Amino acid sequence: MAVIILVIFGGAFYVKKFLPDVGDAPDLKIVSTPEKVARGKYLANNVMLCTDCHSNREWNYYAGPVKPGTLGKGGDVFDNKEGFPGTIYAPNITPAGLSQWTDGEIFRAITTGVKKDGAPIFPIMPHDNYGLLDTEDIESVISYLRTLPAIPNTIPESNYEFPMSFIIHTIPKKATFSKRPDENNSVAKGKYLITAASCGHCHTPFDKGTYDMALKYAGGRKFATPVGTLSTPNITPDKETGIGNWSKEMFVDKFRVYRDSAYAHRPVNIEKEIMTMMPWSDYAGMTDADLGSIYDYLFSLQPIKHSVVKLQK
Repeated sequence: MAVIILVIFGGAFYVKKFLPDVGDAPDLKIVSTPEKVARGKYLANNVMLCTDCHSNREWNYYAGPVKPGTLGKGGDVFDNKEGFPGTIYAPNITPAGLSQWTDGEIFRAITTGVKKDGAPIFPIMPHDNYGLLDTEDIESVISYLRTLPAIPNTIPESNYEFPMSFIIHTIPKKATFSKRPDENNSVAKGKYLITAASCGHCHTPFDKGTYDMALKYAGGRKFATPVGTLSTPNITPDKETGIGNWSKEMFVDKFRVYRDSAYAHRPVNIEKEIMTMMPWSDYAGMTDADLGSIYDYLFSLQPIKHSVVKLQK
């Protein structure tokens, strides 16, 4: 019994003391250019959606668009009411929050999930996906974040329940970067974009901290709302339960419509009406060509028959 207790406490000490272990932050000084900032703005606002979680969303409007004047200030809370193991705060990523961070420290945080002080970041930020992207795109995002208006906003430290308080130290991993695909290779570009957008994180069943990868993109992840439990749809090309009967034009139009402010800012009563977690007004800012590439990639996948009930009361 004494040996068992010693092993348990020794393992716990190792996890807390020596993990995560992804290496030091790179010695990086990004040379910003207008092109980098423009690319970073597009990625952060419309593809990777950094500013979606690190801003305040107006849930009295359909799909919860970002509240003006809060871009990057952080403070949104993800807690037990939404099924998270603790209370997790989105940090301030404006220059007011990142002024003491080097470019390398921000780069490591985005791509591996390790903070400036070495603490792990909860994977609600999909650093596992960001670590698969092109380093130039990550640098572009950092260049853009440096241009945001500085909004002072002190954010509390996140805290995690047991056993997540230990497990979280084992989640960050070293990045395995790739090159941004050629624009003419639509399927490869779509795969890259859907990875950057982390569509699989919401459109894959998720239970007790684990994704059911056999149903990747087949929908079924559940989100609690005041009117009931919403489940995400199947976006594989299955003709019966997915989007197999959609044309590319239909797919792009589904996003394009939210470029109209009448759709992007439609008032709703979240206590009585069906809401969506899908940030349509953000993804609507993607180009038609990029949305078309995502469609091409999805239709290159094996169809998965998986019927999803949208709302359960």
